[in-house]
Amino acid sequence: MAKVGVILSGCGFLDGAEIYETVLTLLHLDKAGAEVVAMAPDKNQHHVVNHIEGEETGETRNILVESSRLMRGNIKNINEVEVSELDALILPGGFGVAKNFCSFAFEGPNCSFDEEIAKMVLDVHNQGKPVGAICISPALIAKIFEKIKSVKLTIGTDEGIANAVTSLNANHIVCEETDCVVDIENKIVTTPAYNISGVKIANVEQGISKLVSEVLSMIS
Repeated sequence: MAKVGVILSGCGFLDGAEIYETVLTLLHLDKAGAEVVAMAPDKNQHHVVNHIEGEETGETRNILVESSRLMRGNIKNINEVEVSELDALILPGGFGVAKNFCSFAFEGPNCSFDEEIAKMVLDVHNQGKPVGAICISPALIAKIFEKIKSVKLTIGTDEGIANAVTSLNANHIVCEETDCVVDIENKIVTTPAYNISGVKIANVEQGISKLVSEVLSMIS
């Protein structure tokens, strides 16, 4: 049975992990018979957003605690997960990735990134294991690999974000939410999901299903 790490950035697309993308990832991993190792950093979110009003609330919330909502409590602190126990890694999207795991939402390609998250991604990659990234997560992947190598990926069809990702030494491929982009050489699979505005969950499901399938097919 394949064991796949899933890194979550909170709960809710404006300040954490995108819920639909997370659930669809978990669903397709389960249907494929894979075991999920969910993880998140034990630190506070950048901020908390009211998802009705779209405004900051002034609250303080913990990424690990919020992510546990999506996993029914079955989640680990990322620093407790050994890369050797994983066969692959997937990062669902949501603005939590661009706010909590890096500062891409605020600083674009000049952003910084969380060293703990980057270490997990690079350790998995350096062991020859596949990495999947959904929605805005490919921007984080591009930033992590910026000074190491050029990776092929997608963030969808938005020209502005695509240009930002391209400036990070990445080879950006335009892609609809129903599909995914596969970097065979680097074992990186990406799909835009809700990074394309106005999309339907049924279409997002198609892209995530393909991503999960491609990631699992790359496991040695």
